Amino acid sequence: MKNRHLLAGAAFALGIVLAPSVQAATAYVSNERSNTVTVVDLDTREVVATWDVGERPRGITLTKDGKYVLICASIDNAVEIRDAKTGELVGVLPSGNDPEQFFVSNDGKYLFISNEDDAATTAVDLETRRVAWQVVVGEEPEGIAQSTDGKYLLVASEEENIVDWIDIATREIVHVTETDYRPRHIEFAPDGGQVWIAAEIAGTVHVVDAASKEIVETISFAPPGVPAYKVLPCGIRFTSDGKTAVIALGRANAVAVVDVASRKVTGYAETGGRPWHLAITEDDTTAVVANGTTGDIAFLDLASLEVTKRIEAGKGPWGVAIAN
Repeated sequence: MKNRHLLAGAAFALGIVLAPSVQAATAYVSNERSNTVTVVDLDTREVVATWDVGERPRGITLTKDGKYVLICASIDNAVEIRDAKTGELVGVLPSGNDPEQFFVSNDGKYLFISNEDDAATTAVDLETRRVAWQVVVGEEPEGIAQSTDGKYLLVASEEENIVDWIDIATREIVHVTETDYRPRHIEFAPDGGQVWIAAEIAGTVHVVDAASKEIVETISFAPPGVPAYKVLPCGIRFTSDGKTAVIALGRANAVAVVDVASRKVTGYAETGGRPWHLAITEDDTTAVVANGTTGDIAFLDLASLEVTKRIEAGKGPWGVAIAN
């Protein structure tokens, strides 16, 4: 890994173009088994580049200014910083052991990383590229998100079936929410009033009131013809108006669409093998879904719940990030 990063850094310094230039609107999909990122033009819905990246890329996101793609290279114990247009490696962040998911702070200054092997959360200063602080959390942390008001950092512990609420000002755990088995993902609704937590093994999603920090409802799923043990919710995304949630159901090979106000499932759509994460386009019309076992990306029309196109990705598509 070290030599690869040094070579990429040298190429960047010399101005060598390592990949075709990419323009917005663009989707970036991490492929954990081929160690690549698939870059998709969302206007044409075609692959425009494939980047070779660190080992077992999983979490993927963009900096607030959209200039850089951040990639959790889990086996390399690193977070890569890549130019969003060219894919060139411009830096590597310290991440702690086995980074899996992360969250760019609301103000864009920090990257909050869950370290699965360390039972810790690491905050990295994105300007200095150094660890700012670290907090011990529950065993096998994965899902992570900052509250909309900026006060709390939430970290899900898969092993202990809890979500820790860290007061960012004091860097202390001030509340613990008990969940169903294996919480995998945390997502705040756009207005910040509630946070949804996917409990993978239980096949449920908890709706938590952000003010009281307590669960107010638990949503279950029953896609037609799918055994309950295959329903493994993970990635959650809301439309920008906060009215609709789209939830990847893992080995159910489907996603669920939920009306946020009533918290009722309004439909299911088969998208491909083991959808793990997804993202929603800026116009709220389409979910871009990473299908882990079929190695492809599905474009799901949210009005009709029909897959309008599939394109080939790398091996084991995992995460999706969109630059508009």
